[in-house]
Formats: sequence, structure tokens, C-alpha cells
Amino acid sequence: MRVCVIGTGYVGLVTGACLAHIGHDVICVDNNEEKVKIMKSGQSPIFEPGLSDIMQSTINTGKIQFSTDLAAGVAHGEILFIAVGTPPLPTGESDTRYVEAVARGIGAHLDGGYKVIVNKSTVPIGSGDWVRMIVLDGIAERQNTLITAGGSPSYDKLPEITAEFDVVSNPEFLREGSAVYDTFNPDRIVLGGNSPRAIAMMQELYAPIVQRKFATDSSLPPVSVLVTDLSSAEMIKYAANAFLATKISFINEVANICDRVGADVTQVAKGIGLDSRIGNKFLNAGIGWGGSCFPKDVAALIHTADDYGYETQLLKAAVSVNERQRVLAIEKLQQALKILKGKTVGLLGLTFKPDTDDMRDAPALNIIEQLNRLGARVKAYDPIVSQTGMRHGLSGVLVETDAERLADGCDALVLVTEWQQFKNLDYVKMAQLMSHPVMIDGRNFLDPETMVRAGFQYVGIGRSNR
Repeated sequence: MRVCVIGTGYVGLVTGACLAHIGHDVICVDNNEEKVKIMKSGQSPIFEPGLSDIMQSTINTGKIQFSTDLAAGVAHGEILFIAVGTPPLPTGESDTRYVEAVARGIGAHLDGGYKVIVNKSTVPIGSGDWVRMIVLDGIAERQNTLITAGGSPSYDKLPEITAEFDVVSNPEFLREGSAVYDTFNPDRIVLGGNSPRAIAMMQELYAPIVQRKFATDSSLPPVSVLVTDLSSAEMIKYAANAFLATKISFINEVANICDRVGADVTQVAKGIGLDSRIGNKFLNAGIGWGGSCFPKDVAALIHTADDYGYETQLLKAAVSVNERQRVLAIEKLQQALKILKGKTVGLLGLTFKPDTDDMRDAPALNIIEQLNRLGARVKAYDPIVSQTGMRHGLSGVLVETDAERLADGCDALVLVTEWQQFKNLDYVKMAQLMSHPVMIDGRNFLDPETMVRAGFQYVGIGRSNR
């Protein structure tokens, strides 16, 4: 099938590349010329495991193209994905101006031939009908432009622009750091719409994935495809992320109690996770959730509820717990070092999660801000940030090139991001390089006994130090 993906962020680029990999003809459109130039060369502008390899192979086979030409993309695609960003506004609602601009642009270039317009961006509930309205506005504006250009005496001789299209909601459930894997091995595919024709085309598009032709385990049963109305599909995305964020805040609340009563939250989490009604995922206590999805989507759902006169007390409590959890590392540093002014603190990891270069709403940023405010010197090492030279939001931080340079002269280390390679660092040598070998394990990622043998004073989150 012919596909156009508009927007090449984490969602759009992964979606476009993976659809090309399974055999569709894809054009990815972005208005950033420099970014398009990079992608045309086969390089990914984002760090996502496996993505660059797929881009290179699909460029070589001619299955994917990159362009700044929206008109060409709209003309090419039978299915048009809107995958631009919807960042949060100060009020908590989503900023949909980029979605609006793309929808209007699609309308300005539609002319004959049936199209399916897909909301892949995370958009407010009710946006399916809104996008349809904006597309129609774009068509009308183009018609009016033709009439004006043609002059009033002959406007009635101009052919009317006709465009047949339907809007579908197809929310994404990709995890940064494993987005390629998630695309080929999804838990489910959600399709929201009221047009049987549009739904049938989407089912054809995803058939190779549904049939697990590109899955890690092709023997599994077909992927579940849930067909709903537009609003329900949009709500599923928000509800899923809100639930997972709440689950993390719950275990963090339990961890804080464990700290006070001498229990170990890792054992508690294992015990409750064995209950099939609860499950063991998203029960890792730590310094809170961040990134581009959970904070934005929870805030947007709270805002939507407020618009309709409902107060989401549980979701607001989940946000409150998360905000408090982010400064927990500071409290534990103060307990271990007392005064932080004049001390040197090293952060192991900066990104909001491992296997990504995404710093959006990362807990590290809050920790850095508080440490700077309290007069501490801050150093950091991150496997990706240290390589790329990214410095946005990292003022007042010395970014080191390796973990041993980070440890040298530090009064304490804080493990912020659970990069797998942090399991195998030479912690004996790092402890010897430090002024005070204190380790605040903000993700309960390291083995306490191993760290103590290495010479560290180990402090976890909700873990007994016995």
C-alpha cells in the first residue's frame, strides 16, 4: 500500500520505517529541511535501537523516501498518518496547533481519490471529528483561492474540488528504547472509526504485523485488533498511560512506607506481582516517571475531565506522588552527606529511561536543579548524552565521558537511569576514586550486597539497609 507519514519524531519515523520494512511504499514528510537531509542519508536523527538499520535497508530497496513536500506526500499516500507532536501547554491541555496545520495542509492538497487520514499523534478526545472539520476547511480555502484567482466573472466555470476521505484514530503504544520491537510485536492494535472501508484498509495495512510475519516469535496467535468508535480509541491511549503512571506512583508510595517500617519494596513488589490480577510490570519503585508520554497524557486527561466538570482525584494524586518522588534522591543525599553545599554529586544516567536519548521531563533535570540550588557541584555520565554532546537543560553540569571520570572526587553518586551497562561498571575502582563512596540507587537497579563489598554506602528506594 502507499503510505504517507507526516512528522518524523519518535512515533512518525519508527512507524514509517517499519511500514516500509514490511513492504509498503512510504513517504515520510517533515518541514525541517536539515532533518530530512539527515534521514535521506540513512541516518536517524533520534537514538532508537534497530531504527538506523531498518532505514538503511528500506532506502536501499526504495521502499521509503523522505521529503519536505507535503503535496507530494498527500498525492502519494492512500493512507496519510498525522504523527506530529502535541506538547503540553501550561494548562495541561495538549497543544494541537501542529495537528491543525497538517490537517489543513492535507485538505489544501486533496483532490480526487479516496484517502484514509490517520490520527497517530496523541490527540484530545474528540479530535477525530475536529480533524475532519479542519481538512474540510482546508479544501474550502483552496476552492476559495481558485475562485479568487479565476476572477468573479468566471468563478462558476471552475470545477468544484472533490475529495473523499475518512478519519481513523490509531493510537500508538510504543516504548522509547524498544519502539521497533513494539511495532513488530504489539500487544494489540486499536482502530477507531465509523467507516468500514477505512477500517478495512487499515486492517490490510497491518496484516503482516497482525499475522506476526515480522515478530520475534511467529508461533504466537495473531495480534488482537480492537475496532472502536473514534472517541473510545482516543480514550484508550490516555487511559493506558494514566493507568501505568498511577501503578508506578502506587509502588513508589508503598516504597516510601517500606523505608519507614524496614520492609524491602523489591520483595513486596515481587509478592504482589505474582497475583495475576496485578502482574509484575511497572512495579519498580524509584525516583518517578518522566518522558514525553506519561506526564503529558496524564495532564491532558485531567484537563479533559475538568472541561467536563469531573475532578480526577486519583490521577491528581498520582501526579503529586511523582512530583514528590523526584526530590527523594535529594533527601537521601542530605541524610547521607548532611550539608550538600560544596559537595560534588555525580549522576549515573540522564535520559528519562535507558536506550533512548530523550531528556524530555527527565527526573535528572529536577535533581540537577535542586542540587544547583543547594550549592552542590554536579557531574554526570550518560552512555548516549556523553557521546552526542547534547547539553539542552544541562547548564551547571559537567558531563563526563566515562563512569570512572564521573566518580573521581565525588562525595556521592546517584543512579538516575538504569542503563544495562551500569550493571557491569568497575565499582571497586569507582569507590576508591570517590571522596565519600555513597551510592543512591534511584532505580533499585544495583545489588546492595555487591555495592557494599565494592566499598559503597548503598542507599536504595524503599529497601532496608540491613
